[in-house]
Amino acid sequence: MENLTFVYRSCKVIWTLLVTILGYASSLPVGDDSICTTEELAKYSIIFTGKWSQTAFPKQYPLYRPPAQWSSLLGVTHSSDYSMWKKNEYASNGVRDFAEKGEAWVLMKEIEEAGEKIQSVHGIFSAPAIPSGTGQTSTELEVHPRHPLVSFVVRIVPSPDWFVGIDSLSLCEGNHWMEEVSVDLFPYDAGTDSGFTFSSPNFATIPQDTVTEITCSSPSHPANSFYYPKLKILPPIAQVTMVKLKKTQLGLSAPFINPPAKSNEVIDSVLETPLDCEVSQWSSWGLCKGICRKTGTKIRTRFVLLQPANNGMPCPNLDEEIGCEPENCI
Repeated sequence: MENLTFVYRSCKVIWTLLVTILGYASSLPVGDDSICTTEELAKYSIIFTGKWSQTAFPKQYPLYRPPAQWSSLLGVTHSSDYSMWKKNEYASNGVRDFAEKGEAWVLMKEIEEAGEKIQSVHGIFSAPAIPSGTGQTSTELEVHPRHPLVSFVVRIVPSPDWFVGIDSLSLCEGNHWMEEVSVDLFPYDAGTDSGFTFSSPNFATIPQDTVTEITCSSPSHPANSFYYPKLKILPPIAQVTMVKLKKTQLGLSAPFINPPAKSNEVIDSVLETPLDCEVSQWSSWGLCKGICRKTGTKIRTRFVLLQPANNGMPCPNLDEEIGCEPENCI
């Protein structure tokens, strides 16, 4: 009888423990892709539009060696088990090489290894580079119910380690795929190079910093090429649109028609960003010039660091004169 009582109590303890564990497990958060219940694959056309114009971003706008342009687009469709890059986290070696030099080999290797180890990647996609700051490039991608997330990067050229992109955007809503998604893009710093300007020389960040968004006031330094302290927010430097492709009666994807703009240029509808004149500090006062025993004059000067643009504040006087007593008089 005592043995039966012991067995009963033991079973009761085990059952209580099991219920507790199951209850805890049911309360754990689940990945974003776990709520995708559609049963079919979907194809999308992805259109990347560069909006990096001299009108929208007049400060230090690169006109040559090289002029403003975009690298090729490299992206992946994946599950929540994989991450190409994340804000406030350290960039991988592959993302570093891509953001600094536009080299994709290491990043491609990282994607392939993630797909092989944890089956987190469904497919890789890429689109051609854009040879100017404004223009379009496009390609197609395929998403899977277990891999409904999209991530990609495009390097800003020239720049130290700056890029735009998307991190883990889900194209699935419950039991269906979204028909169209459009996202404004803003610049990011990969945290691997310490340059402030588009044309800064290579200067590695040691120790490496995390990926951060570049804003009109951060980094808070006048030399920063995106430093516009009078703005509340930067204009979007690019935009990406993903459109779900329709299926024909044969089950094939209908082609997406995207007529190319003339010279690959896109009409810039962004409001003009005013850029105020910036001048240097005053020089020291020059020698006092004049006739002895009479009031003379001396001058100090400054020079223009940044010319105004788009109705920004004009430059002030670059020289200043005051009265003085001539020196070395007998």
